[in-house]
Amino acid sequence: MLRSIFISLIIFSAGVLSAQKSKPTDITAIVEKHAVASFKDFYDLLSLPNDAHYPEDIEKNVQWCETAFAKRNFTTKRLNTSTVPLLLAERNVKKTTRTVLIYLQIDGQPVNPSAWHQESPWKPTLKEKDAQGNWNTIAYERLYEGYNPNWRIFARATSDAKGPAVAFLASLDALAELRQEPNYNMKVIMDFEEELGSPQLPKAVEQYKNDLKADMLIIFDGPRHISNQPTLSFGARGICEITLTVFGPRQPAHSGNYGNYTPNPAMRLSQLLASMKDDDGRVTLPGFYDGVMLTEEEKRILQQVPDDEQEIRKFLGIAEPDKIGDNFQESIQYPTLNVRGMNSLFIGSKARTLIPAWATAEIDIRLVPSSDPNRLIGLVRKHIEDKGYYIVATEPTEEERMKYPRIAAIQSSVSYGPFQTPFDSETGVWLNKAMTKAFGKEPIKIRMMGGSIPISPFVVTLGIPAVSVPTVNPDNNQHAENENIRVGNYIDAVKTFLYILTEKL
Repeated sequence: MLRSIFISLIIFSAGVLSAQKSKPTDITAIVEKHAVASFKDFYDLLSLPNDAHYPEDIEKNVQWCETAFAKRNFTTKRLNTSTVPLLLAERNVKKTTRTVLIYLQIDGQPVNPSAWHQESPWKPTLKEKDAQGNWNTIAYERLYEGYNPNWRIFARATSDAKGPAVAFLASLDALAELRQEPNYNMKVIMDFEEELGSPQLPKAVEQYKNDLKADMLIIFDGPRHISNQPTLSFGARGICEITLTVFGPRQPAHSGNYGNYTPNPAMRLSQLLASMKDDDGRVTLPGFYDGVMLTEEEKRILQQVPDDEQEIRKFLGIAEPDKIGDNFQESIQYPTLNVRGMNSLFIGSKARTLIPAWATAEIDIRLVPSSDPNRLIGLVRKHIEDKGYYIVATEPTEEERMKYPRIAAIQSSVSYGPFQTPFDSETGVWLNKAMTKAFGKEPIKIRMMGGSIPISPFVVTLGIPAVSVPTVNPDNNQHAENENIRVGNYIDAVKTFLYILTEKL
């Protein structure tokens, strides 16, 4: 009898354990729980100004990140540079030799507070859209009572890129509740000068390459595809910059007394810039597109991206695009020549009847893997010389003013190069599996993003592949006023990162 009872208890216990083991964990509930809890951290971090032109503000962001990662059992180390440090956070697991390096950006663009539709760009403000399309402020505390995925949080760096950073922290908290660990070591590198072009990064990656050593790099930054569907991006363009100044009279001259006699540098600069592109928007500099060859297979892959060209034009407010490539995805496989700003004299109520003394254009060139930035900068310089300009470094001397009828100054810099990783790389296959599990379908795969992120020093110096995991809403106003993040995208970011943390490598 006792033997029968004992056997029955074993069978019953085994059944209970089996039932407990087979009971699915409600991942969605755990994701939402920790995402909602993290809105407090998000508010605190967004409240810290993060313009890298002000190192004292950046220091507060560094300290905040040190505390946040230490709380989650990471060791942190400052990688000091000549300006502000990079921050490396590291957490190892037992019985693994694989290491994943994760890139986060913490700094943000400068702000013009008067152009923000709220008290301050540094005061996170929750808003909902009404039937007329207006964004109206609601209490931030409502996020804790049951969020609406279409609400948005407005503040500088919500999407670019404190949102992904705090969502990653929330995914770590969700992982802790699941009592799981990745099967790889984690190194998290935080950049506090990305919006300045990460000028210290190439030297720092070389100096600290042993600290940064890893098997692959994933970047938690950037907007999803314009459809706002889960996305992976396998490359990004690099960027270099040119400041071009055309000189006129020594000082502004009266347009009545000296008009028709004194050359106008604003007009000359406009003519010079216009001569660099044709009516279809293609760069006219000979050799500018050399080396960009898209095979039929690559074109086929690009066509698989579900772009709605009409919706893109509607989103941008343009009737017709430039004609570089056969479609939107093809267009971003080529280098660009962009005038991002111009300045000369006064406009609006301050306008005066003067001939300017100078006119300046700020130019950026987006680079693709076949681009040599110094060669492209050289093509611009040669074009200016061919138009009859004498080139100076800064201001012309009095002797140069009297000798040369056309004078221009050129300053240039290279911020960082492009990168591109194959879809079928180990990193790509691994991330694709994780995101397919998270959302029940494969993510949209982008061959190369149009924007630039400072990843090439890691790829080149460390010799590791890199893939971006963009999560924020495409219409987030990054770099502009009233930057925002859609609450539903933030929740999805926590979910995305949690599935990446739990996917075996």
